[in-house]
Amino acid sequence: MSPGGKTVTMVAAVAENGVIGLAGNIPWHLPEDFAHFKATTSGHVLILGRTTHEGIGKPLPNRTTIVLTRDPDWHADGVHVCRTVLEALELADTLDGEVMIGGGAAVYDAAMPYADVQIISEVHATPEGDTHYPAFSPKKWREVAREPREGFDIVTWERVFACG
Repeated sequence: MSPGGKTVTMVAAVAENGVIGLAGNIPWHLPEDFAHFKATTSGHVLILGRTTHEGIGKPLPNRTTIVLTRDPDWHADGVHVCRTVLEALELADTLDGEVMIGGGAAVYDAAMPYADVQIISEVHATPEGDTHYPAFSPKKWREVAREPREGFDIVTWERVFACG
């Protein structure tokens, strides 16, 4: 959860072997998954790492984009810039829309402790890759929805909060 109490949702496409990228690119082509990402994140605050943002090349329409970078001189038109996930979440609390984490790997890893929901497109492939989604314990997360698609399943996970 964000510091201000907003739900934090991680949105990713992950291969069966945990791969999410290869040499800065996505190692598969699933237009239906791109459409799902667009529909899921549209109208919300999208937090991305600098490399992921630069790979996209511009702010995505109908989203407020926060880019994480450690480079104090980096800037880009149409985005907010933050240095840490916590700083980005605090800024997101002041903006309209839910909080969506869109990658890359270091951002997913840093945001995992704050995440309430994961919407993962489980890609039915095992491509080579140099970038992986962070591992998470099924004991701390429960699957609440699964939608089979052509070449992937959209799986929604919610964090399990222990009482007492």
